[in-house]
Amino acid sequence: MPSERPIKLTIAALGGQGGGVLANWLIGIAESEGFLAQTTSVPGVAQRTGATIYYLEFFPQAVATAAGRDPVMALMPVSGDVDCVLASELAEAARAIQRGLVTRDRTTLIASSHRSYAISEKSAMGDGAADEKELIELVRSQAKRVVLFDMDAMAESHHSVISSVMLGALGGSGVLPFRKAAFEAAIKKGGIAVTTNLAAFEDAWQCAERGGEAAPGGAGAQSSEARAADDGDSNLGPPAALSLGGTLARDTVGTPGEPLDGLPAQARSPKLQPLLDRVRRFATPVQKIVLEGVRRAIDYQDPVYAKLYLDRLERIAGLDGAQGVRAGVTGYGEWSLAEATARSLALWMTFEDTIRVADLKTRPTRFARVRDEIRADPGQLFGITEFMKPRVTEIAGTLPLGLGRWLLRSQGASQLLTRWTGGKQIRTGTVTGFLMLHILGGLKRWRRGTLRFHEENERIEKWLGRIGGLAATNYALAVELARAQRLVKGYGDTHERGWRNFSFLVDKLDELAPRPDGAAVFARLQAAALADEEGKALARELAEISSVAVVKVALERARA
Repeated sequence: MPSERPIKLTIAALGGQGGGVLANWLIGIAESEGFLAQTTSVPGVAQRTGATIYYLEFFPQAVATAAGRDPVMALMPVSGDVDCVLASELAEAARAIQRGLVTRDRTTLIASSHRSYAISEKSAMGDGAADEKELIELVRSQAKRVVLFDMDAMAESHHSVISSVMLGALGGSGVLPFRKAAFEAAIKKGGIAVTTNLAAFEDAWQCAERGGEAAPGGAGAQSSEARAADDGDSNLGPPAALSLGGTLARDTVGTPGEPLDGLPAQARSPKLQPLLDRVRRFATPVQKIVLEGVRRAIDYQDPVYAKLYLDRLERIAGLDGAQGVRAGVTGYGEWSLAEATARSLALWMTFEDTIRVADLKTRPTRFARVRDEIRADPGQLFGITEFMKPRVTEIAGTLPLGLGRWLLRSQGASQLLTRWTGGKQIRTGTVTGFLMLHILGGLKRWRRGTLRFHEENERIEKWLGRIGGLAATNYALAVELARAQRLVKGYGDTHERGWRNFSFLVDKLDELAPRPDGAAVFARLQAAALADEEGKALARELAEISSVAVVKVALERARA
């Protein structure tokens, strides 16, 4: 056999992205071009806990015939022995690097720059998303050649699938010695969405030829989650594209392409103009966050509720602007307290009760978004099944204050109700299923009288009171307490666990307030509380803090 070796290609594709179709296309293309081809695959654990790895090798038939025997091809990729890695998502490209499949002296890495968040990222108690900038820097630094662009956005722009874009990127990169006509013939032979798939293929081919640079006006690198707009509509001017949930803007309510600077000139409704005028009175650095909080409060309840949001926030913002409040404080920017409180207060005041969950699940925009995500054809039927498991506490929280308290006190009533709190599957595409949740969501006009609303507002006022009390004496700790609201989120067990951790940390405030490093310690405790559900990281952090405190006391006694 001559020294010529097979071309070795590894494809990392997520479930539902057509990786198997792509592999079959490539086998057909190779055989039509006079190459021997072999493919194997190792499926991932689930839809998004891991990618399916497809490994392909190609060898010229003419060379094998001249040698008088077929080549021996490998069944799995080997570290340091891959010519090209094709990844359908940014993190999967990083995983391929981690496995050693990408090397600087040999491998061409072709990857999509968009993110499809892993289950571990989505289920993290805090912001568990990997740093996209770090991933991109890693991808660009580890391969001999890199072709990187947003394949998901390109597929969306052509109403196609990402496998067609991946095929075009691979062909345009020149890694495979196959004619462009052979690639196009494979798509046509498939006979499915030929026109749109060819358009996406052609766009990706040209993009790869340019080295991965998107054409002017083309799709940019953006998380697929970030392209989903919020379902709410407050009418308080154009929505501000700001995240209230963390550093990543994947929960934005803005309109794609809308400038982020400045506030709307006027509200869409004259009745809401006074709210917008009040937003303008806040310091410029926090105005956009405050605007987003107002919009969120209106969408959640009504303009009166947004006024309450501003009333509460103005109390804290007034403390932030007081002379000398940040004297001697380092590591915190101007208006840090107002900014942290504006963000956290908006989230807390729009807590996820059963009414909110039902409201969001039955909005027309949600059905439209799901239709768009699954690429349903016009007139094509589809269904959504909601998996819900309400507990007695959630049911009691939806009831009027007195009745809800009675239910929680009554052991017999609670036990009787428990029989009906098992897992429920509600199909919102049916009349009965939709009406059930729609009626529940419509109860928001009576939300102020519910037990849950009363409890949350009582907690909010106590939290704001502690922030106000700390601001004058320990500004940094007040900021960290404002940020600590991120521990309380969701509903059910998630909310209960978050509230338990939050309450535990608040109980430490009196102990930490006199300490010069109290704010830093409180911030570490927050991070530890968000690290895992079992509380192991928090327990370790507390043990370490306690041991340090014991040593300090011992040293002080020794000096005395």
